[in-house]
Amino acid sequence: MELNNIKPADGAKHAKRRVGRGIGSGLGKTAGRGHKGQKSRAGGYHKVGFEGGQMPLQRRLPKRGFKSAQLQFNAEVTLDQIDAIEATDIDVLTLKQLGLVPQLTKRVKLIKSGELKRAVTLKDVVPTAGAKAAVEAAGGKIAAA
Repeated sequence: MELNNIKPADGAKHAKRRVGRGIGSGLGKTAGRGHKGQKSRAGGYHKVGFEGGQMPLQRRLPKRGFKSAQLQFNAEVTLDQIDAIEATDIDVLTLKQLGLVPQLTKRVKLIKSGELKRAVTLKDVVPTAGAKAAVEAAGGKIAAA
């Protein structure tokens, strides 16, 4: 293979459609736009979702639900993830440094998934009832902020 022999695959390149170039092209006169109407005019189109003045679908349907912007500041960790950490004193900063929670996190919730085999002290971490029982059963404790 040489650089002067390289060419695109058959059918990969095709001539651009040249509209409005006479009757012989098959796209002369109205250039494939039909006769009259908004879509035939230069610059004549409408915004996405416009239905010709009819009440658009996104306004006909009822609003539903709400997603709080505060959710980006919440994160979850599991008992398995806590068990994998070598440190015995664990707080939000430790979890951020280990990459278990995002840097924006302000509130960490401990959920009961897996099991904890050793005693750890958790600070500024809010446990579920099951997770709290599991931590205390392993000999650990949960310190308030």
